[in-house]
Amino acid sequence: MLAAKQPGRRDQDDNLVIMARHLLAAALFLTGIASSFGQAQQPQPAPDATPSVVIPNYWDPRKRLERVDMTRVPQIRFLTEDDYPPFNFAGPDGQPIGFNVDLARAICVELKVPCTIQARRFDTLTESLDRNAGDAIIASLRVTPDLRRRYDVSDRYLETPARFAMQRDTQLTEALPEALAGRSIAVVTGTAHEAYIQAFFTQSAIRRYPTLAEARKALSGRDVDTLFADGIGMAFWLNGSDSADCCRFLGGPFTENRFFGEGMAIVMRRGNEPLRLAINHALQRLWEKGVYTDLYLKAFPVGAY
Repeated sequence: MLAAKQPGRRDQDDNLVIMARHLLAAALFLTGIASSFGQAQQPQPAPDATPSVVIPNYWDPRKRLERVDMTRVPQIRFLTEDDYPPFNFAGPDGQPIGFNVDLARAICVELKVPCTIQARRFDTLTESLDRNAGDAIIASLRVTPDLRRRYDVSDRYLETPARFAMQRDTQLTEALPEALAGRSIAVVTGTAHEAYIQAFFTQSAIRRYPTLAEARKALSGRDVDTLFADGIGMAFWLNGSDSADCCRFLGGPFTENRFFGEGMAIVMRRGNEPLRLAINHALQRLWEKGVYTDLYLKAFPVGAY
C-alpha cells in the first residue's frame, strides 16, 4: 500500500513511492483516462466481489496451470516484518497479522504444506533470505530491475497506483494534462508522484511539500487545486475524519510502471524454481476460488479507485 517497499530502505524514504503507514484502504482498478498517461484499465471483476468494490486481477483465467512437484517443496518459511499495517504488523499477541500474512497462510493451505511466518526488521529481510533463514519474503517488496537481477520473484499480487484528489466543490471532471493546465498540483518532494507530474503535466503549477501531511493540509486549506499521491493512502484519508470530508478523488488511477513500479511480489533466492512455480500456482488458484477476494476485502474494505 500500498506502496510496495524497496529492499534496504524504509518506505517513507523510498524515492519512488510514498505511502501512509497505518492505512486501511482499498486498491481497485476502474477505467482510466488516456492510456498514454499510464492509467489503469478496468480489471475483470473478482468472483463474488462486493458490487461497490472492484478487486484487482493479475491472473489470466485462460492460463494453463503447470503441474507442481510438491515433493521438492516440503515446507515454506516465510519472512515478513511487523510494522507495516494493513499489510504486515504485530497483533495483540505479538504475532504477525495482516494482508500479506493471511495471503502467505492461504498459499500454504492451498499447497497443503506446513509453513512458518517469521517477523524480522525490514532492513534485514533480504539478508535473512540470503543466509537461508527463510525461503520467501512476503512484505510488500516493490519489484524493480535490481530486485529481479538478485532474486526470483513471484507473479505480482498487488499494485499501489497514484490518484488525484480535489476539493468537493472544485469544477473539474478529468485528470488530463489539458484539463489541469494552469491549475496547481501538490506533490511530495522526491517522489515518483513529483516526477510523473513534472513529466506529463507541464502546464500545471507544481507545489512541492516535504511531507504528505503538509500536502494534504494544502489541499484541505485550498492552497492548491489538486493533490497527486498514493491512491491507497489517499482513500484512507478521504474516508477518514482527518480530511473533514473536504475532498474527493478526481479521475482514475495511474499505474505507469516506469514511475510507480511493477507492483508487489513474493521474493525468493535465485534458482528455487519449484518454490516459485508452487507459489504462482497457489496465487492463481486463490484468485479462482475467491480466497484472494475475501482476503483483499478484509484488509482493504474502502473503495479507493
